[in-house]
Amino acid sequence: MRYLLSSTAALVNIFCLFAQPEIPADTAVVTKHEISVKGQRFSYTAYKGTQPVWNDTGKAIATVDYTYYERDGIDDRSSRPLVISFNGGPGSASVWMQIAYTGPTLLEIDDEGYPVQPYGIKKNPYSILDIADIVFVNPVNTGYSRILDESVDKSVFFGVNADIKYLAEWLSTFVNRRNRWLSPKYLIGESYGTTRVAGLALELQNSQWMYLNGVILVSPTDLGIRRDGPVDMALRLPYFAATAWYHGKLPADLQRKDLTEILPEVEQFTVSEFLPALVKGGALSPVEKQAMATKMARYSGLSEKVILQNNLDIATSLFWKELLRDSGYTIGRLDSRYLGIDRRDGGERPDFNAELTAWLHAFTPAINHYMRNDLKFQTDVKYNMFGPVHPWDRSNDRTGENLRQAMAQNPYLHVMVQSGYYDGACDYFSAKYNLWQLDPSGKLQKRMHFMAYRSGHMMYLRKEDLEKGNEDIRNFIRSSIPAKGTPAKY
Repeated sequence: MRYLLSSTAALVNIFCLFAQPEIPADTAVVTKHEISVKGQRFSYTAYKGTQPVWNDTGKAIATVDYTYYERDGIDDRSSRPLVISFNGGPGSASVWMQIAYTGPTLLEIDDEGYPVQPYGIKKNPYSILDIADIVFVNPVNTGYSRILDESVDKSVFFGVNADIKYLAEWLSTFVNRRNRWLSPKYLIGESYGTTRVAGLALELQNSQWMYLNGVILVSPTDLGIRRDGPVDMALRLPYFAATAWYHGKLPADLQRKDLTEILPEVEQFTVSEFLPALVKGGALSPVEKQAMATKMARYSGLSEKVILQNNLDIATSLFWKELLRDSGYTIGRLDSRYLGIDRRDGGERPDFNAELTAWLHAFTPAINHYMRNDLKFQTDVKYNMFGPVHPWDRSNDRTGENLRQAMAQNPYLHVMVQSGYYDGACDYFSAKYNLWQLDPSGKLQKRMHFMAYRSGHMMYLRKEDLEKGNEDIRNFIRSSIPAKGTPAKY
């Protein structure tokens, strides 16, 4: 018996040694800071904390990690915008835009977005904190957010519509706690975060009675808008052209032109000639097929042979492998400016995402240092850059239609898209297509805005686009706040 008790105690000690640390369900650490933005020096307060997700009986079943930045010295916040920021994945933390785009802190990278050592952070002179308060939200299992009740079915959190539902409830509580009901409100999402915020726009209206002034879609997904078959095949070509131009793979007459001069030509060809040809499929005559291949080769930097071998249907993964194959490099999925080296030059897809490895190289040390040292949030819980959120239920994704409904019901609501020309995962021309299909009536077009940048998925990593992107957000916010007393009516 003594041996059994001793063995049991030893096992308990071992399990305790390897037990996962817990995060508080409801807590906040407050710190004070200063920054200069656009020549203005001001102080701000950072609230780094967690806020619960409750079930119908009021039990905390999860906690959501957030960072809230509030400019000091504002006596009346009723007219000061509140920006609510999400990243994507769907299992990605808010780290990317928090310390590289709109927030008051910027990670140390070079002017094109590549990691540098020593790692670190600095002040962001382009942050939108001068005109808006910002909260960066980490959905369940990202950042420090965690499920607290392991008996709860994961489908409560992990799915297109489940994600939207619980986050809408969470945001209503956050706005209540911060007394921001009167403030103009904006959602900004990147990548899958655009699916999230597009759906939240309607969910907040319908279930929380919270109406927004704007939704900003950074590198948007398809938002549930179908683009199968020939449409999917055709929409890739302008992205191919932009990337080929960047790497100097277009014919000399096109390379001599600026990128913004050649893309309208490629877009016109895509819609007026290429798409109709693809619709014909096997009925396309050999002469027509050759003509398309010749034009595709001119605009994509690929050989006619490769294009014909694939029946005019060039997968993006093949493009990433093929464009610089002769030079021994692959190009990045999320940002085609980045180069990778594969084990062999043969094959149809790269071994790894060259851009993502570079980004994790820079972001992971920076966010962990920042949380502990600047925001004073001390925990042994791991900051999940990417968290376990699978299986993710992607069924019944109507988020694009949800956003349209929200705009139709709310005359104040505006939408802006920000896309990088070199993004091969959520390409800029598909983002344009989203806006076209989002509003088939054409009656909402005046409240839809499209901005493009000479970089990739996270266009703000390039210094020039960091400055321009933030200024575009400032202008969008200013233009979407109606003059005092303007009624919300058609």
